[in-house]
Amino acid sequence: MLLLLAIFIGTLAGCGTWLLLRPRSFDVVLGLTLLSYAVNLFIFAMGRVRVDAVPLVQAGTTATLANTTDPLPQALVLTAIVIGFAMTAVLLAIALVARAETGNDHVDGDAGHAAPECKEPMA
Repeated sequence: MLLLLAIFIGTLAGCGTWLLLRPRSFDVVLGLTLLSYAVNLFIFAMGRVRVDAVPLVQAGTTATLANTTDPLPQALVLTAIVIGFAMTAVLLAIALVARAETGNDHVDGDAGHAAPECKEPMA
């Protein structure tokens, strides 16, 4: 299971990096989102992926790695998901404004490969 998770994390990171290098704004936002998913899964995997292990210590038992799991990576991933969602919303807003101002959705604003012009400017 750990090998499958590692392959999946590597695939997400590779696809995210490839999309980050694309010239279009939407591809860059999508690549950054995939890369953040890969980082979240990596942090979660570092917390020792275990099945049927509780994150809290129950009364009368000692906290060992055999019967508990680390709750810190779970909390970090939850926080990273919220921050990643907010970051994606801000990047999409910036991309929409840049599209309205330049008339294309290229990251560098290159008009040589411009998309069709916008009909109405955004207010």
